[in-house]
Amino acid sequence: MEVNINWLAVIAAALTGMLVGAVWYSKTGFLKTWLQLTKLDEKKLKQSGAGKEIAVSFVLALLTAYVLAHVTFLANAFFHNSFLFDALTTSLWLWLGLIAARFITHDLFERRPGKLTLLTISFELVTLLAMGLIIGIMQP
Repeated sequence: MEVNINWLAVIAAALTGMLVGAVWYSKTGFLKTWLQLTKLDEKKLKQSGAGKEIAVSFVLALLTAYVLAHVTFLANAFFHNSFLFDALTTSLWLWLGLIAARFITHDLFERRPGKLTLLTISFELVTLLAMGLIIGIMQP
């Protein structure tokens, strides 16, 4: 079976993921809470810049969007629902089984605050669903 990927959808989904992150961790979003829970300092973060982090994050968002598009295509070939429905349900299941489960496990052992775990996995859910929405709308 050949897996068809809409590369424009992958790029758009990655950009959407970055946008979700920019809003989620903005001053009007959860920046203050995140800084408190991680014990990071906003001034130090601004001094060091975030160019490298943003570049790496975008490459990883591209990878995430590609994998999501790939698995969505396979799910759609199996289930034969609408592509949008399969993109959103695939996003949800991948988040639950691979992201939420792994973050919770690691955060428990690393003794991270439960609120930080909840903030992180909630962000990841919103990000994956937004990516899934773009991929589902812009089907191959």
